[in-house]
Amino acid sequence: MKTSRKALTLVAILALAGCGNNQSPAASEDQNSDKSPLAEYMGEGFVSGSGGGGFRVAVRAGGAQQPSEEELAKQRKVEDATATCMKAAGFDYVAVPPEQNAKSKFADAFNLPPDKFAEQYGYGISTIDWSKAGDDETSNPNTKIRNALSPTAQKAYDKTLNGPNATSNGTVVIQGGGKGGPSTSGSTDLGCRGKAVEQVYGKGEDRTASFKKFDSLFKDIEALQKRIDSDQRVVDATTAWSDCLADAGHAGFKKTDDPRNQVQQKLDALTGNKPPAKGGPAKTITGPPSFDKVDATKLADLRKFEIDLAKADQQCKAKVYDDAYKKVQYEAEKEFVDQHKTELESYRDEMANR
Repeated sequence: MKTSRKALTLVAILALAGCGNNQSPAASEDQNSDKSPLAEYMGEGFVSGSGGGGFRVAVRAGGAQQPSEEELAKQRKVEDATATCMKAAGFDYVAVPPEQNAKSKFADAFNLPPDKFAEQYGYGISTIDWSKAGDDETSNPNTKIRNALSPTAQKAYDKTLNGPNATSNGTVVIQGGGKGGPSTSGSTDLGCRGKAVEQVYGKGEDRTASFKKFDSLFKDIEALQKRIDSDQRVVDATTAWSDCLADAGHAGFKKTDDPRNQVQQKLDALTGNKPPAKGGPAKTITGPPSFDKVDATKLADLRKFEIDLAKADQQCKAKVYDDAYKKVQYEAEKEFVDQHKTELESYRDEMANR
């Protein structure tokens, strides 16, 4: 299952808190997909498009649903509270109205048709340095403020703004690995920004608890995904897609996620950003790795490989997979919505009222 119950709950919480600003490689997929019957209830962050082989949570720049005035007002309150907290700590911070934020430097890329995106960016994994997605001083005056500080002061600024578990780009460190999943032990200080979010949206523990009542719904969605994947029409389409890729010179891929995962694994090997082993010891995850220290020749080779693979992948999906998958998906989701309408409406209302 591509999206677990815990992941769905986390997405809901992040959506409520307005924290989904950092782009990631997942943003390059489904950038132009339409809403499926289930996505109408699960919210903007729940993208379920054909050709993906499953439900995917994606942060999409450009073309995304515009936030309501109520949501914009909450984001303004978060910015104002953050500025007040930073000032009290002795730092300058400019409250940036959300509607005045400049578009992401990658927004134009995400508005490209899937085939054009693949031609230029592949999957957007090795072709975009996500660690620098928010480095444009012109889009955020606080970047300029921070850059004017000494290295020592920058560390103090980052700690004050995002807490001791944050990196310079605002990514919060998560302890991963082990059978228990992400660790919540240690400091829970999320800095001025985290305090501001709590003031406006409530405490994270409370938000998490409020979504536990939907565990049964999320479990049913997992079962729905398994039914879609095991439908003979999808199985046959996946085989046709695999054969198509092999004919294009990319043999050995059996699942539609395999090409993307292979690119990610190759990039992880280059950057040393290997995820913790399942069931192994905890490891600190600090967000998108920088490409600054990656061998330029090897990175260029990987980018060429990614683009070539992504182009073939996209073409084969469009040729033999997408239509079949979407037909099965929409049929199954429509039936699911009919059977779970009350629960889905309750979930949608909970999201809208938070």
